[in-house]
Amino acid sequence: MAADRAVTVLVHGLWTHGLLMEPQRRFLADEGIQAICYSYPSVRLTLTQNADRLAKFAHSLDAATVHWVGHSLGGLIILHMFGRDSTLMPGRTVLLGTPYGGTQSGDTLARSALGTRMLGRSIREWSRLQKQAQFPGREIGVIAGTMPVGLGRLVARNLPRPNDGAVTVAETRVPAARDRIELPVSHTGMLFSRRVAKQTAAFIRTGRFNLRAAS
Repeated sequence: MAADRAVTVLVHGLWTHGLLMEPQRRFLADEGIQAICYSYPSVRLTLTQNADRLAKFAHSLDAATVHWVGHSLGGLIILHMFGRDSTLMPGRTVLLGTPYGGTQSGDTLARSALGTRMLGRSIREWSRLQKQAQFPGREIGVIAGTMPVGLGRLVARNLPRPNDGAVTVAETRVPAARDRIELPVSHTGMLFSRRVAKQTAAFIRTGRFNLRAAS
């Protein structure tokens, strides 16, 4: 294992593929951060199955430090992985629009059998879990969007503000987070935002967001 090598793993959200994280990977490369995109079955497998697969992938990397960036469901899988594998390499974590506190738009969609199938097994497992409040040894940063544009608004028309069009700011709150920041981006739009990448890079480098750059 390369003793001085650090890698950042980008984990996508529901209904998407690792290719959707490619813009963030390129933006992070511009910031001097080497990142790779990871893909997984976001609907078919359970949260635990996906977390264990992600841990196996992490252990296969030739790096002493592994940082994590998870969008939406991807962040939940990362957090669940931390609770299941204490032997993972050190590194910081940035959560992008991750509904740690649950998702009203998801709950609304799950009221129908079709909606339940669409949400998949990972989201359903998270909704039943007792949420882990602390992640020892892990520095976690949260980026929440405040631009209320997205499919979630069509499903849950009374989604409380502020929200990113799918997840409310309140739902992104993680008790163990070291830092958090709100940016004027939508749930999907944050994946194409250079501003999000700059804040992600700041947290990976220092463990804090750059509040001066956000203003």
